[in-house]
Amino acid sequence: MTVAFRTITISLFLIVLAFITGAAYTVKEYHQVVITEFGKPIGEPITKAGLHFKAPFIQKANRFDKRALEWDGEPNEMPTREKTYIVVDTFGRWKIKDAKLYLESLQEERRARSRINDILGSKTRGAVANHNLIEIVRTTKDRIPEAESSELNNTDNKKVVWKTISKGRSLIEQEIFEKAKEELSPLGIDLLDIRFKRINYRPEVSRQIYTRMTTERQAISMEYRADGKGEGDRILGEMGKELLSISSLAYKQVETIKGEADAKATATYASAYNQSKEAIEFYEFTKTMELYRTALKSDTSVILSTKSDLFRFLKGQGGPKEQP
Repeated sequence: MTVAFRTITISLFLIVLAFITGAAYTVKEYHQVVITEFGKPIGEPITKAGLHFKAPFIQKANRFDKRALEWDGEPNEMPTREKTYIVVDTFGRWKIKDAKLYLESLQEERRARSRINDILGSKTRGAVANHNLIEIVRTTKDRIPEAESSELNNTDNKKVVWKTISKGRSLIEQEIFEKAKEELSPLGIDLLDIRFKRINYRPEVSRQIYTRMTTERQAISMEYRADGKGEGDRILGEMGKELLSISSLAYKQVETIKGEADAKATATYASAYNQSKEAIEFYEFTKTMELYRTALKSDTSVILSTKSDLFRFLKGQGGPKEQP
């Protein structure tokens, strides 16, 4: 009797414990709970934190996060309106707005993320396909880019006209956000934000762009070199012309000075000739000796006539008498 009573007591205790355990559940501050009965949700989502109770065994507490959840999309290749293929990487934030509707539509977070991937990917692809690349890259439509080599290379003095945009990246992101938010709302999901994280060309296009940039820079450098060479030739031409002018003027001044000196020497010679025959002879002797020193070297042979004026000072004093 005692053993049977003890067995019954333990059994009742376990039944009560199982009943309490199956009936009680807790809700944390960052959770919301939807009660399902035989797989169907009943009542409104429970969002108040604390201890709650439900029917044991036949009801189940399904917990969902109330916090903002992250979404990081996979980079996808897609064409722009001008058929330029780019790789777009996006990210976003979302939260469960209506846990009951979310449970009925998607059941679990894995399916919810798959659905978000499909919707956001589709809206992003559509937005990119409807706009040019510059619209997707530029942040605002009012920003004016700084002048680069294209403006420096403008030799015709024409005003450089930059490409204008109608929206810009921020408005395109807002367009994607509004369309995706509207489509996710019936699923109990509240889209909080979506942004372009990275926009790249695909590898083949990147190589073509780098090649084109290199070619353009080489063309610009060749043009600068040609301009520099032309300017250098012009400066050298002006320098040669100026040098020729200076040389001509110097030559003219030299010849003028030499002419004046010769005229003065001739005048001096004529004056000396008129004054003294000995002075003229001394002058002739001096000039002839200077000529000997200049013209007659150790390896020089000179053939002179005995009647030559140059030879007459080598004949000795008074000079040799000529034979009849």
